[in-house]
Amino acid sequence: MMGRYLMLTAVLLACSQTASAAPGNADAAKAKLSMCIGCHGIPGYRTSYPEVYSVPKLGGQHTEYIVRALQAYKDGERSHPSMQGIAGSLPEQDMADIAAYYSAGATPAGAATQVNDKAQVCAACHGADGNSPTPDFPRIGGQHEDYLYQALQDYKAGRRKNPIMAAQVESLSKQDMQALAAWFAAQRGLFVKR
Repeated sequence: MMGRYLMLTAVLLACSQTASAAPGNADAAKAKLSMCIGCHGIPGYRTSYPEVYSVPKLGGQHTEYIVRALQAYKDGERSHPSMQGIAGSLPEQDMADIAAYYSAGATPAGAATQVNDKAQVCAACHGADGNSPTPDFPRIGGQHEDYLYQALQDYKAGRRKNPIMAAQVESLSKQDMQALAAWFAAQRGLFVKR
């Protein structure tokens, strides 16, 4: 247990240190969004390669998390060919501007429905209703159910590299992951932003 705590502390410290990037400009992002809105700005749009699932909602996400996610695609820590190509071409300032655009207009969290046992573990980082109050962890409340399920599978298979999530999904069954995805998707939070 102490080892897991120390690992979590080290990861949190690393996350907070990477969040000190240049501030973004949401207005400047409007000229840089053409590659983003073609997928993330279309309600109900689904990716077709390599798996079929909903493209994630970005509206209302933490600025710092979006920058870290783009950097993870750029560095190959997340494996989605389209996103790796797009993120690979973005300088840091463009990432910050795009993140500032998508994070603007976050909706206030709603009242969480009855939390199941598995979701309580997730709530420690992601918040009771999936709307993490800290930018160290992404908001997942209101995200597409199939996207959340795919992300959990990717963490379990090592296609997304994050030591906290790898440890959390290790013992989850497919049914557990489906139940978590459904529960967090039913919460209020993220939205499609064009």
